[in-house]
Amino acid sequence: MTRAADRTAARRLDAGRTYLLLMVLAVLFAGPFLWLVLAALKEQSEWVAIPVHLLPETPRWDNFTDALTQINFLAYLGNSLFLSATYAVLVTFSSAAVGFGFARLRGPGKRPLFVVLLATMMLPSILTLIPTYVLYSRLGLVDTYWPWVLWGLAASPYLVFLFRQFFAAIPKDLEDAAIIDGCGYGRIFWRIFLPLSRPVLLTSLLLSFTWMWGDYLAPSLLLDIDHTTLSVAITQSYRNPHGDYLPTVQAAAAVLYVVPVMLIFLFTQRYFVRSVATSGMKG
Repeated sequence: MTRAADRTAARRLDAGRTYLLLMVLAVLFAGPFLWLVLAALKEQSEWVAIPVHLLPETPRWDNFTDALTQINFLAYLGNSLFLSATYAVLVTFSSAAVGFGFARLRGPGKRPLFVVLLATMMLPSILTLIPTYVLYSRLGLVDTYWPWVLWGLAASPYLVFLFRQFFAAIPKDLEDAAIIDGCGYGRIFWRIFLPLSRPVLLTSLLLSFTWMWGDYLAPSLLLDIDHTTLSVAITQSYRNPHGDYLPTVQAAAAVLYVVPVMLIFLFTQRYFVRSVATSGMKG
């Protein structure tokens, strides 16, 4: 009984330490967002006050009203939604098709090609920024949404890896049975493998939507101010009559900008965790 009690006490102590560590990490990760919310509720004078005012004396909810009315917030929001959704849908299905090919099809050089694909993940995106702009400029695609369509059709190496790992873990007997019934690989992918990959599909949609929703460089480089996204509009707008930026109004707009993605993640996090857990079942 003494040993059993000691083991129980040790497990409870370990669990307590784990929860304490998770709470500390949660505070560290949530800290910047909480600071942003507090900044959105401050007066302009409190923002520049020294010493720093951690809490606003009187919450100024008008900052959120100003964030919605000082610019065409809904139009920029629509641009962001359109680009993010278009890219997310296209890159998800193109990555699923490429991942299926790497997982289930045979061909010479498939493994080296997959290694090259993964190696492209190591290239910083800043290296391809200027060549990409020059290419799209010569093709006449600047100030249009076609670059996002082309990026979506080109697939994403990381998402290809996720789909490849998931499809490789599906028993081959299921594929063989479909081939015996007369299905080609196109129907096998569309009718069998794609429905089975629902957790990875949702995760891919979530990740790609978030990538494009938070992207600042590409819209600022390729789009004019009338067709740009909300992330660019927030940083370039919200000024007083003297031309000075209004940081508290920008903070309020940033809160409104972040909340939709947070809500999407909260409702889909179980699928995200499930897909990450299953993506490493088979190499």
